[in-house]
Amino acid sequence: MNKNEMHIEFSAISENESFARVTVASFVTQLDPTMDELTEIKTVVSEAVTNAIIHGYHEESEGKVHIKCILVDGTAEILIWDEGIGIDNLEEAKQPLFTSKPELERSGMGFTIMENFMDEVDISSYPGEGTTVRLVKHLKKSKTLCN
Repeated sequence: MNKNEMHIEFSAISENESFARVTVASFVTQLDPTMDELTEIKTVVSEAVTNAIIHGYHEESEGKVHIKCILVDGTAEILIWDEGIGIDNLEEAKQPLFTSKPELERSGMGFTIMENFMDEVDISSYPGEGTTVRLVKHLKKSKTLCN
């Protein structure tokens, strides 16, 4: 089993969303993903990080967003979490078009997009403790990691 991982932490501000997306995509390129796979990974990272920034904290820049990416034998596992307010009703939040901040003109499709583009999506959240999104993508033509 070949394994490689990285962990980053950054301020929960909107400007860091593109940094997160590009960083994870760059790390995953070691597995030689297709362009479609890379686009899907970038999209779901963007959705999860944006959710952490917008919904995780009462005020932008109040907290941190964490990403851990683990590459093992052609599979990318991405964990994105915040230590913010958490989600009161996870089942409601996962419904298409639901948003807790309609005043920000959010589409409410983040979790749906994640579920459509990834092979596995697990979400855990506890009020007052934060939210963790686990995303798994099995890459179709992946090469083995070099040590």
